[in-house]
Amino acid sequence: MRKIVLASSNPGKLAEIREVLADSEIELVAQSEFGIADAEETGITFVENALLKARHAARLSGLPALADDSGICVDVLGGAPGLYSARYAGEHGNNAANNAKLLDVLRDAPDDQRSAHFHCTLVLLRSADDPAPLIAEGLWRGRILHAPQGDKGFGYDPVFFTEAQGPAGELDPAVKNRVSHRGLALARLRELLDAEKR
Repeated sequence: MRKIVLASSNPGKLAEIREVLADSEIELVAQSEFGIADAEETGITFVENALLKARHAARLSGLPALADDSGICVDVLGGAPGLYSARYAGEHGNNAANNAKLLDVLRDAPDDQRSAHFHCTLVLLRSADDPAPLIAEGLWRGRILHAPQGDKGFGYDPVFFTEAQGPAGELDPAVKNRVSHRGLALARLRELLDAEKR
């Protein structure tokens, strides 16, 4: 069993990633268990921010680190909120306020102007100074609803809709973990880890 620190304080992310990796040889430990605070996200891309977070957690814990940087990108808004998804309404991690702001910004937009996608970048560092991190990405395409729907998931799930699965806020977690941006990125990461063993 490999112990890896998750460079996040987001309980939703931790639960999702633990669920997907449950049958792997990875024991995921939250950085908060080491007293590690979130790193400052000063990057201008998902990859840069994920690297910053992973290096921060690896350096302070002495363990390999996994970081996730993700967000929702709305086409008509030029990709916003994007990197700033978690703090779109000002306060970091206020899901209700973020969703309310996004719905307000799009209140007059018809369905054909509400296309969006979730993006997830995962970075796995074997050590703080790992020069060749494993990087895996995933996209989940859909559109923004006109009002929240469902009480499952977290973040922007209540306002996200996909043609194939319906409202993200109503998805069974096991289904979401297979089809979501994070689920796809984790599947790709597992492929990369398996390739390293060969």
